[in-house]
Amino acid sequence: MKTISASDANRYFSRVLRDVAAGEAVTVVARGRPVASIAPIRPRDPAREAAKRRLLDRLHGQDVTGSRDWTRDALYER
Repeated sequence: MKTISASDANRYFSRVLRDVAAGEAVTVVARGRPVASIAPIRPRDPAREAAKRRLLDRLHGQDVTGSRDWTRDALYER
């Protein structure tokens, strides 16, 4: 993984994008602390997408269980 300062990332952004397009992940640091990560987009996995669709279809087909006698405010202690 490549590391670059925020000012250099700004100055050489097109070069950073070329590196990312070539498959390299880049961490941007400001004042010595990592603030961002720029990485290539992962291709979609058809098996993962199909599993997600099956899960959502199954959940939408299930009956709702449990009581709904709570309020949003009751979820958070104040």
